[in-house]
Amino acid sequence: MIHPTAIVDPAAEVHSGARIGPYCIVGPGATIGEDTELQHHVTVMGPAIIGRGNLFYAYSSIGQRTQDLKYAGEPTHLEIGDGNTFREFCTVNRGTLPGAKTVIGSGGNFLSYAHIAHDCTVGSNVIFSNNGTLAGHVGVGDHVIIGGLTAIHQFCRVGRHAIIGGCSKIVQDVPPFFIADGNPAEIRGVNLIGLERAGFPAETVRALKEAYRILYRGKHNVKQAVEVLQKEFGTVLEIAELCTFIESSRRGIIR
Repeated sequence: MIHPTAIVDPAAEVHSGARIGPYCIVGPGATIGEDTELQHHVTVMGPAIIGRGNLFYAYSSIGQRTQDLKYAGEPTHLEIGDGNTFREFCTVNRGTLPGAKTVIGSGGNFLSYAHIAHDCTVGSNVIFSNNGTLAGHVGVGDHVIIGGLTAIHQFCRVGRHAIIGGCSKIVQDVPPFFIADGNPAEIRGVNLIGLERAGFPAETVRALKEAYRILYRGKHNVKQAVEVLQKEFGTVLEIAELCTFIESSRRGIIR
């Protein structure tokens, strides 16, 4: 299942059920799982572990060294789960410091020219539209949608089930379950359609709508708003998650 024009380093591990297409390069330390396909002209460099059932379209560059200038050649890593799709010209970099790694979950759909920089952590079932770009050390939760031509600043986080509009500039954390849009981005409301499609119960959605009102339409500062949410909706798991996300923010949340 390895095309004769492909170059696979002897120190790479390629499952017998994987498919390595024309002119692909698989470097030392790369592990390619069962049913994963490298279409053609795909480069995978290690150390990297790529799970099963992934599809990499033409000219993707996966597992190259970090672009962080302080990198001094130490062994760093990349881990990719199962069932992801990486369209044409996607780029994913390894970590920076010794033993550091970039991690991507399963079931993601990364459209053309999406970029995931060093030391990022990306959850499962995400969608990155064309040119969705993560700087280093960004965290993205499960079921996040990132619009095309959107860039996310270093060390920012995006909570699960959040959606970011196209051409947005993200310089602070995007709380879970909300919509962010703009340059610079603002929180526009609750991700109602996404939550409905994901099967969230109506009472949870109502609580999140009230949380948005308290956080973004009330007179409270962030700390006061969190205290109100914890007091009034402390039994709603999603509200507890939202409050924990806000309290743990290093860069602050988008207001």
